[in-house]
Amino acid sequence: MPRQLKRACRGTPEPEMEAPAGKHIKANKTETPVKPLGETKTSDSPKKNQATKDSRNEPGCYWLMKSEPESRLEKGIDVKFGIEDLKAQPKQTACWDGVRNYQIVKEAYPDHTQFEKDSPHYDPSSKKDNPKWSMVDVQFVRMTKRFIPLTELKGHYHTHKAIGGPLQNMALFTRQRLSVQPVTQGEFDFILSLEDKKPN
Repeated sequence: MPRQLKRACRGTPEPEMEAPAGKHIKANKTETPVKPLGETKTSDSPKKNQATKDSRNEPGCYWLMKSEPESRLEKGIDVKFGIEDLKAQPKQTACWDGVRNYQIVKEAYPDHTQFEKDSPHYDPSSKKDNPKWSMVDVQFVRMTKRFIPLTELKGHYHTHKAIGGPLQNMALFTRQRLSVQPVTQGEFDFILSLEDKKPN
């Protein structure tokens, strides 16, 4: 699925999972490595954030966001947007438009691109008085100390699936088509721990 962050929207942010988080992990649709973890921030309600801190197995605090680090035209518009693009934005913040995932329920606002006929994310069935799609703002926090490729994470996933471990149910591998995926506290902590280790 590649989530396309396309262009920066006036007013706010986005991440690349160079570490999981709201658009945090940016990876792309091809077999290029997910930049799993490179931190970013998304708007979240304090109550929901507190609730997720109470459980290491429930999603809510972190999101894995796949991005398009390579140029690709859609309706004549280059939808490329990777973590480096996010870092280059004012206040290192951009809106994450074009997300088509009903599973995201956070502080969000209508995605204006659903109403723009020339946008790759235009949806003629969506109405301004009853929008179908929402988007969130994300902000760059930091990159992981090293690039953590998708193949490395997949190896840990298979091991954890067999013997039990933090990545055993990770949406990146169980619901691969989602461009924005919840990441539990346990998954986030494990992936972040890899940045100081040499790959096997």
